[in-house]
Amino acid sequence: MERSVRCWDCHREIEDPYIDSCPSCNGLLEVTLDLEPVKELKPSDLSSRPLGVWRYQPFLPVDPSLAVSLQEGGTPLYRCLNLANDIGIREVNVKYEGANPTGSFKDRGMTVGITRAREIGADTVGCASTGNTSASLAAYAAKAGMGCVVLLPEGKVALGKLAQAIFYGAKVVSIEGNFDDALGTVRELAEQRYLYLLNSINPFRPEGQKSVLFEIMDQLYYDVPDRIVLPVGNAGNISAVHKALKELVEVGWIDEMPMLTGIQASGSMPLVDAFNRKAKDFNADKMPETVATAIRIGNPVSGRKALEAIYSTGGHAIEVTDEEILAAQMLLGRREGVGVEPASAASIAGLRRLMDEGIMDRDERVVCICTGNALKDPEVMISQCSPPVKAKATAEAVMRAIS
Repeated sequence: MERSVRCWDCHREIEDPYIDSCPSCNGLLEVTLDLEPVKELKPSDLSSRPLGVWRYQPFLPVDPSLAVSLQEGGTPLYRCLNLANDIGIREVNVKYEGANPTGSFKDRGMTVGITRAREIGADTVGCASTGNTSASLAAYAAKAGMGCVVLLPEGKVALGKLAQAIFYGAKVVSIEGNFDDALGTVRELAEQRYLYLLNSINPFRPEGQKSVLFEIMDQLYYDVPDRIVLPVGNAGNISAVHKALKELVEVGWIDEMPMLTGIQASGSMPLVDAFNRKAKDFNADKMPETVATAIRIGNPVSGRKALEAIYSTGGHAIEVTDEEILAAQMLLGRREGVGVEPASAASIAGLRRLMDEGIMDRDERVVCICTGNALKDPEVMISQCSPPVKAKATAEAVMRAIS
């Protein structure tokens, strides 16, 4: 497997594994793979392996003999008939990433990122996080026997995610400021070689995140859907899905791409604003605010990549309110039995908004990626529900209570 790390903007090749942006133009870095050997394979050649990230090892730029894995991936793709009827669309599938080991899609990128850390001999890894990344990194660092440092924006992280990071043994530091302030600080630590940075700005993280698209295609028997809808925060996921699509086209496994559609919260929507202006770059939001903490990011690292993904596939970017997000979270839970955190529900809320505004066709086949488990943010979930009803321990009393 031949690979190189290059600048996404100027294409300069980068040798230093601790550099997270181009020293020439400050552009994003991306892993380039020689896919010629993969062109000799068919999807069925991989089907004897368990469904999960490492099934797609020919598309992954790390040594599989060093893999650090918690059996991530292999998450369900639910055909949601009730949801499709409610929204008025031909077919809705939900890719439920909350079934990953730490409860979010971040595990896909982290298995490859930590494996890369092992390749280069790093003994400490770190990240800035609104929650899910910290939980995932802490778990995989524990599995690999590495030190882990997590920087969190003060008071802006859901309790379920913070508990995971602490439980797995990370050194957690609460930073005064928002996510972007925390990311700037942890990048300084990486520049000083104190730790190996594993935010999605790391070019190896998105390589693992590509696997969500590979799995979706496997689960749909390579019948390409019309549209894939994703919540967008730091924008690593939508750009990783786009890269995976391009790779499948290159090796000849598919010959068309779905419309990639990004959903942001109204209080944190720099990419939606750029899309509405038909711009290729975005203006950072210095004060992002939304109940969907996982996408409360005003300066998305992979924002320009995400815009390219949307434009080049004929997709769309749209905002949804916090009220719409919470309503979608309840709809998915009570109509399909699928529990997701608020950020994940943004994709469902976005689907409803796309239909209401006439942007989508009713005959479309759609996949919504729901990125995290409902228990990541239990306070929000509980706040929307009625409290338990008290009753004496008799059948008569219980019948009165529930009636």
